Amino acid sequence: MLRIGFVGTGLIAWAHGLGLAAMIEVGIIEAEIALVLDPRAQRAEGFAAACGARVAGDLDELVAHCDAVWVCTPTAAHRSAVDAAAAAGCAIFCEKPLATGLEGAQSLADAVAAVGVPAQSGLVLRSAPVFRALRALVAAGTLGRPMAAIFRDDQYFPIQGTYASRWRADVVQAGGGCLIEHSIHDVDILRFCLGEVEQLSARTSNFSGHEGIEDLAVVTMSFGSGLEAHLTSVWHNILSRGSTRRIELFCADAMVWLDDEFRGPLHIQTSDADEMRPCPSPSWVDDLPLSHDEVGLAVRAYAEADRAFVDAVVAGGIPAPSLHEAVVAHRLVDAAYTSAAGGGVPVTLAPAATP
Repeated sequence: MLRIGFVGTGLIAWAHGLGLAAMIEVGIIEAEIALVLDPRAQRAEGFAAACGARVAGDLDELVAHCDAVWVCTPTAAHRSAVDAAAAAGCAIFCEKPLATGLEGAQSLADAVAAVGVPAQSGLVLRSAPVFRALRALVAAGTLGRPMAAIFRDDQYFPIQGTYASRWRADVVQAGGGCLIEHSIHDVDILRFCLGEVEQLSARTSNFSGHEGIEDLAVVTMSFGSGLEAHLTSVWHNILSRGSTRRIELFCADAMVWLDDEFRGPLHIQTSDADEMRPCPSPSWVDDLPLSHDEVGLAVRAYAEADRAFVDAVVAGGIPAPSLHEAVVAHRLVDAAYTSAAGGGVPVTLAPAATP
């Protein structure tokens, strides 16, 4: 029986917690959500009640009575929770970004590696059926050589609405804005599907006026394969638009596009035909005792990543994506900030090192 703890009980913790509770309820995983911790007592109590847990008195109590810990705090607080969990021998699921900058991310990953506890980063787009399908399609080579990708990522500024994460307007807690906080997913998934980035250039802007928090980032990436990708990431005030991603990929013999970051579908256009390819989740995800509205769908988007982590921990395997993979994504984000600070000067990246 794996004892699970949550440090931080905001929106992202609910996405993980409700899915884990549903998997526990139907016997997919043998676990319990044992303890939760949050400086806001009322929020912690509500989360604990929903997941059948109790509220820990402090971090030491939580890690002493748990086998695996989900770190879902604001970014700047990740390190203290990770250090406590690692020192107690707990497996660690750390939300992205790992830290407010590259140096902190590398230091965090190195510290966990030195202890040797299992760890997984919250780069959950890698487990989305639509991106697994896109990666497999590119790898198969049937589309011809990839040439260009256009990626748009937009959402309303997440200090309001459902997200209501005021800390994301504080550069000390967040490290930056839409690029590190949201589009670290995007640079990771582009690398996951299309290969290594050799050079990039970027521009950022701040329309909202929160110091150090960009709400527009435009990044151009050159891949080792010769492919060029253009990423536009924007935080706006259109409250009817939550997290929305659209990708268009042009290959020599086909064009592929998607505008749903979970189940797709993938749209494939060739000279001969147009195809709409469904990207369903495994049946066990659909069968979870969760609602079938937007909330239930959002929770299901995290289920495969969370189950994979639990299964790896229980079996003594190596969870993925690793903290090392998250550090590589941080390197891309850091290079984009460096380029933007230099007025868009191109930055050449060293090959990603094997951990």
